Amino acid sequence: MEIYPAIDLYGGRAVRLLHGDYARMTVYRERPEDAAREFAACGARWAHVVDLEGARDGGTPNLPALERIAAAANLRLEVGGGLRDEDAVRRVLDAGASRAILGTAALDDADFLSRMLARYGERIAVSVDVRGGFVATHGWTRDSGVSCEDFFRTLSQAGVYTAICTDIGRDGALQGPNRALYASLCGRYGVDVIASGGVSSLEDVAALREAGLAGAIIGKAYYTGAIDLARAIALAA
Repeated sequence: MEIYPAIDLYGGRAVRLLHGDYARMTVYRERPEDAAREFAACGARWAHVVDLEGARDGGTPNLPALERIAAAANLRLEVGGGLRDEDAVRRVLDAGASRAILGTAALDDADFLSRMLARYGERIAVSVDVRGGFVATHGWTRDSGVSCEDFFRTLSQAGVYTAICTDIGRDGALQGPNRALYASLCGRYGVDVIASGGVSSLEDVAALREAGLAGAIIGKAYYTGAIDLARAIALAA
């Protein structure tokens, strides 16, 4: 299982939200590239980067910060937030991302998802952000009315390789991940699942690895010191 330490960008800084609430934001690094260097020093191979302003409003307002992150450390980056047209996807890939994550656009525009998969293949992933069993969109500010299970069936039929599944209610709360949700998705749809939201202990990492997750994202738990990133990476291997 791969460990993906996270950088959420807002105003060019590395921040974290509580339960996806933009009014409950904590700044952890003024220079997000410093976090990337820390991740690499701990042995990380990947980082998970989200443009929170892009996720909410569309576009790539934090592209300069992404470019600094890409230049700062020898990490593969998966990047999401606001990638709702091909130009935005191309911009983040050209800026150094190894994988572009589609969210709202993947749900709203099946043709767009198909075109991106045809053009970029495994470099396209999809974010499945879940609140109360249903997929949320537009930076978690809107509920789609589409169930998590139905969306995963759609992704499987479209040929998506990787999905990042976030339980919004657990995100940034250090309450542990929704293990039952993630276990129910593994091996069921033919899509690699990366778990996000609430991973806050080495026990969580071990449980997700045993459940068959392809990856786990560690965010707030790293910045607060709740998880030793180097130990988490070793445990996941």
